[in-house]
Amino acid sequence: MYDKQALVELVREKALKFGRFTLASGKEATYYLDGKQVTLDPAGARLVAEGLLDLLTGGEMPAAVGGMSIGADPITAAVVTMSAVRNTPIAGFMVRKQAKGHGTNQYIEGPVKPGDAVAIVEDVVTTGGSSLQAIERAEEFGLKIVGVYAIIDRMEGGEEAFTQRGYRFESLLSIRDFGIEPPGK
Repeated sequence: MYDKQALVELVREKALKFGRFTLASGKEATYYLDGKQVTLDPAGARLVAEGLLDLLTGGEMPAAVGGMSIGADPITAAVVTMSAVRNTPIAGFMVRKQAKGHGTNQYIEGPVKPGDAVAIVEDVVTTGGSSLQAIERAEEFGLKIVGVYAIIDRMEGGEEAFTQRGYRFESLLSIRDFGIEPPGK
């Protein structure tokens, strides 16, 4: 069972940094959330996988989970592994930033096929740009997106970007769990 407070404490201890940062979205920020410090930590991987599986079983259970490499890869691996432990198997897939340039020359890797229902996973969502790119590539491959699931929502437009396009969005945590208010709210 997912322990939200344990995840909050782990993120606060290992991933939350204060200072001046430029995010992947190009936005300037006074704090940074380094999701890989949590997803590549044994306890963090377990907490994230348990939490995301709890969210996924509350909706339409997808055939697979995945997202943009490299950020989504440890999340995908943790969810796939925990799904086997729970006897609710879900496959994983990866979305490449660039096509391989050899072999099948595709963006999507893993045991998925056109028509499969999948969930996009992400560590930290700001504007949603990375997940939207993953969605675009997954849909071009023929996958059906059931939603986007994140560890932390920075509450800076990502949720709105997903719902505007008709995608469900849920996160395990938001920046408010750390006493941080989103800009302009």
